[in-house]
Amino acid sequence: RSSSEGGEGQAEGEEETRQKSQESVSTGLFTYPVLMAADILLYRADLVPVGEDQKQHIELTRDIAVRINDKYGGRKWKKRGGRGGRVLSVPEPYIPPVGARVMSLQDGTSKMSKSAENDGSRINLLDTPKQIETKFKRAKTDLFEGLEFGNPERPEATNLLSLYQLATGYSKESIIQECGSMRWSEFKPKLADAVIASLEPLQSRYTELVDDPAYLDAILKEGAEKASKVA
Repeated sequence: RSSSEGGEGQAEGEEETRQKSQESVSTGLFTYPVLMAADILLYRADLVPVGEDQKQHIELTRDIAVRINDKYGGRKWKKRGGRGGRVLSVPEPYIPPVGARVMSLQDGTSKMSKSAENDGSRINLLDTPKQIETKFKRAKTDLFEGLEFGNPERPEATNLLSLYQLATGYSKESIIQECGSMRWSEFKPKLADAVIASLEPLQSRYTELVDDPAYLDAILKEGAEKASKVA
């Protein structure tokens, strides 16, 4: 039902949709944001973690929820024997204070993307330590002295330092105190070690799960049963 409540103008208004529509136009380009909204609304999410570039998806979701609530909820429908009240939850976006927009390792002005042709532009969650070390070693940097956050002339510096902040949980102040005077040749191995360490628990758990297909099948079955009750 929510797909009929989202207008073409709303879908076209999303930055990502506008950019892609300049390249090629397909039905999926316009239905994708609405289908994403339907997934969120179906399970009554109140808080949705997103990056900065995904915020417009939540705004569209909120618009659809408010429209349906106004149209099918409220006192007027209750008086006519309907459900009344709020039909759908109106979600809020949760944008993390650090890493809300992670940029490419090859271009600090473009976002990191799993669909980019160059695998060296991103860190995949299942990359081996050697792959991570190589990617950071080849990551684009600059010729400025020292390291710093927030200099618009140094997008790569901000990006790599932000990745270090994500991996370690350290504050910007402590990172600058620790790494501000470093050269890139000193900092890149340090960054690689931090990212490898931060991904190790996830990768270990992934290995445990894929090595136990019976457990995975049981989880999938349980999840499907729960989802079918909601859907």
